[in-house]
Amino acid sequence: MADKMQDLSEQIAQALQDTDQFKSLKTAFAAMKADDDTYKLFKQFQQIQLDLQQKQMAGQQLTDDEMKNAREVADKVAKIDTIKTLMEAERGVNDLLSNLNKMITEPIQNIYQG
Repeated sequence: MADKMQDLSEQIAQALQDTDQFKSLKTAFAAMKADDDTYKLFKQFQQIQLDLQQKQMAGQQLTDDEMKNAREVADKVAKIDTIKTLMEAERGVNDLLSNLNKMITEPIQNIYQG
């Protein structure tokens, strides 16, 4: 049974890569990455998000400076068209994955709903 699930997972991964949403994400990422300054800012934004998330998960309080820095970088990121396009493409892939997750977990939810 585990082998069958592994095979299905690989098929789904391939099918995902064949979707318009995935192709849009790949194209948008390449366009954003082509500009060195934009890519550096994007990586900085990702690192800030990760650091803040890890700190929150550890139960640590975020400082005013950390919050201010995060807002400033987020404001810069929000003004860059290639990053906005990337974020739109990410939403498309996330919607696709959410729908897939909903279908996969429906049998489990049915168990609990009686």
